[in-house]
Amino acid sequence: MRRQRTAACLVGALCVMTGGLGATSQAAAPEIELDGDRVVVPLAGGRAVVDPATLEVEARTADGRGWQLSAPAAEPLGPAGPVRVEDGRASWRYPGMTVTASEQAGRLSIAVHAGRDSEMTWPVTGTDPGVSEMQFPRGEGLSVPVADPWWNSGEARLAGSEAEMAGGLTMPFWGHSGAGRGVSYIAENDIGTSLRFVSQRGRLHAEAVHGFSAREGTLDHTVTFALTDGSPVAPARDYRRWLDEHGGRETLRRKIAENPQVGKLVGAFHAYTWGQARTPEGVRRLRELGVDRMWLGYDADDRPMSPEATKAAKDAGYLVGPYDSWANAQDPAQADNPSSRWPAPVWQDACVRKADGEVLPGFRDRGCYLSSEAFARNPRLMADRTREMTANGANSYFLDVDGAGELHTDHSPAHPMNKERDRRNRLDRMGRLAGDLVLGSESAGAWSAPVVSYNHGSSTPVSDHLWELEKDKEFWGGYAPEGAPQAFFKPVELPADAAKAMFAPQYRVPLYQTVLHDSVIGTDRWELPWSKLPRQATDRVLMAMLHNTPLNLVLNEAELDAHGAEIAALQRYFAPLHQAAATEPMTGFRRLTPDHLVQRTTFGDGALTVTANFSQQAHDGLPAGCVDAVVKGDTAPRRLCPGPL
Repeated sequence: MRRQRTAACLVGALCVMTGGLGATSQAAAPEIELDGDRVVVPLAGGRAVVDPATLEVEARTADGRGWQLSAPAAEPLGPAGPVRVEDGRASWRYPGMTVTASEQAGRLSIAVHAGRDSEMTWPVTGTDPGVSEMQFPRGEGLSVPVADPWWNSGEARLAGSEAEMAGGLTMPFWGHSGAGRGVSYIAENDIGTSLRFVSQRGRLHAEAVHGFSAREGTLDHTVTFALTDGSPVAPARDYRRWLDEHGGRETLRRKIAENPQVGKLVGAFHAYTWGQARTPEGVRRLRELGVDRMWLGYDADDRPMSPEATKAAKDAGYLVGPYDSWANAQDPAQADNPSSRWPAPVWQDACVRKADGEVLPGFRDRGCYLSSEAFARNPRLMADRTREMTANGANSYFLDVDGAGELHTDHSPAHPMNKERDRRNRLDRMGRLAGDLVLGSESAGAWSAPVVSYNHGSSTPVSDHLWELEKDKEFWGGYAPEGAPQAFFKPVELPADAAKAMFAPQYRVPLYQTVLHDSVIGTDRWELPWSKLPRQATDRVLMAMLHNTPLNLVLNEAELDAHGAEIAALQRYFAPLHQAAATEPMTGFRRLTPDHLVQRTTFGDGALTVTANFSQQAHDGLPAGCVDAVVKGDTAPRRLCPGPL
């Protein structure tokens, strides 16, 4: 058996990979000063000025400009005690709280420790009038204009919403920019912290909300502030640097070295299969079309891929594996989802219990959510499940939910856990799977990216529109007919607001890829295959090529009849680009036009450069709706103009 990928928990609650990580050398801390009643902390690019009375934070840059990095805390803090400066730190107290301000690797770090359960809304960011855009990693990432009337309206479903740092966002950071400068914020204690989006006087700003809880282990709230150059991906560059400083990334190169099967992801599209596409004949048809790399998945229903079909897929050089979930259980006599059927005594003994002792209802109120602690205490359940699911010879596995991070507190006296324990359990069991199989999970937040090699969902900036649309079975489609469930195969036209919130290219920025491109391979969500949204099909192809990420597809015989040749052509274009850059970092992102509809990415030291034109007119010789890619050594760009679906 190959080495299990293991995880360790670093500062706060963030769990990251270990593996030969040396201690970071500690240079002499820059001098912190008091300027009257203000604390002045040297930063890379300037100084931060903190008001202990309110926790307002301002920046003063070398050119003399000042701007607000955080407004005062939203709730009264109580009287601040005297400030003490020693050992490169400033500290003071409020009733029930201690605050420490320091410089950490060129950033301002403010750590709040509470002595009792409470809540705090701070920092309050983006309130400076010079701020023009706000960046946050919803899925791949968005950069939205803070004064835009639509983004401030209810139609956008952003203002008034709140996203958990440990699950609602793919990574625990956000940023603001304007007038050639910017700021990055990292929530080091992501569990217990959420980001609230507020519209005030026609402008958006963001507020971090932290719940201090002894039971949850969230009595610490640490936020770092870094001055940036104002690039829309600057917060992601800062977070990548923070991860590297704390040993928080595992490279795809290393994953391939540990399990060479992971290398089969490079150049591969991903597809969930149904009907004839799950058979040996369907696999051979894909190969005959010219598709030389593919990840093939199948639902955990009563018609999985047979050993013969699995062998055909592996003979073709593909990865193949089941979709599974260890997050939900239903009464076996009434379960509507095979992956929710577990042997006794899982239902209901392993269910998460609320504080009142009641079972926590599962996804869409079906069954119950399962406690990872209950499974951790009976590891044979997972071992037996995995053995059963891969008995056909599968060499990959997709474990839904585990890597995305809706974490649970379990009040059951038989298997109690808090959210941090839940995350540790998930990391441990994913690490075990990743030892022998090419493992993927949903969305893969930054904390789970070290133990998975691919994910389905990180590319999609999901808004609440999507969940509402999926509940409308007449519009979206359900899980019938067999072999071609409409939920996956029925094309739909998104309402304008939903399409704009999720897929308008002028607001999309590659935050996830800037941080994790050379660590984990991400795609769109599995219920949003390429052909599900015909109006967005061209832009989604361009975005995938621009970000150097695979398309996620759904296949059956009819889909191959209709689009097989086009899928093969797209995969043949993508494969050499991905082979050139999959293990390279994304090193650059630029918006080349004022409307942000022409964009360029670079990977590694010139390994790959991609330019995509999402506009309606040609730009610098690149036609509308086309993408040019230059692999290092090319004498001319490789052009793709996919056209409508």
